[in-house]
Amino acid sequence: MGLKRDSKGNLVEVNPLRNRKGSVYKKGTNEPFKISRSKFSSFLDCKRCFYLDRVKGLKEPGMPGWSLNVAVDELLKKEFDLLRSQKKPHPIFKKHNLNFIPFQHEELDNWRNSLSGGISYLDKDTNLEIHGGVDDIWYDLDKEELVVVDYKAQSSNTKVETKAYLESIFHQGYKIQMDIYVHILRKMGFKVSDTSYFYVCNGEKSFDNFEGKLNFTITLVPYVTDTSWVEDNINDMKKTLELDNVPEINKSCEKCMYLDAGKEFI
Repeated sequence: MGLKRDSKGNLVEVNPLRNRKGSVYKKGTNEPFKISRSKFSSFLDCKRCFYLDRVKGLKEPGMPGWSLNVAVDELLKKEFDLLRSQKKPHPIFKKHNLNFIPFQHEELDNWRNSLSGGISYLDKDTNLEIHGGVDDIWYDLDKEELVVVDYKAQSSNTKVETKAYLESIFHQGYKIQMDIYVHILRKMGFKVSDTSYFYVCNGEKSFDNFEGKLNFTITLVPYVTDTSWVEDNINDMKKTLELDNVPEINKSCEKCMYLDAGKEFI
């Protein structure tokens, strides 16, 4: 959060409401309405904030981009795309005894772009279109099924170990993200593995010199997805969107409590 400026650095007035057609839900119309993976996660976190955003059009304050993480993602995509074009396995597959190759599909670039494309399907019971952008997809040659992959860049002095990584309170959203991606791809008609992978790149701090480069240790963290909860929550999300009144304050939500406390000083 901060002050909003134009391209010349001049302060400009902030419009806290959404004005783009299709970004605000119209109750009672039952028209197809897009819900991104991130908004799905927002719903799971706080129904009140989700409702204020999707129904009332109240935008959340902007956040700066994670430029170093984006750089790692882009380089990894180039690395895997080269092997994809050659139909060759990545060395990490051999290291973990995985008979995988990077998955080839004419829509892959579109599937990786969450803003202009992504993977998606229309839930017929609710008319909600669930979509999101995947980092990568691999192909299991033995089982002939897709494997969802998410790149994660971090810098920690703690060694990345599967059990601790998946049990971290800060990584529960990662698992929800994977569950949703697997659910979407299956609804798109693909055979998808229960097991997905976090490709974790940990920036090491133990080196004596920087020398203009970061050194990463790569760890492949398998996660067995669970999609059993997804459809019930899509139905619950539809019911929330159709509510006449704003849901009650979630006292565990910092945004809810901040907005509520602010009223006391006005």
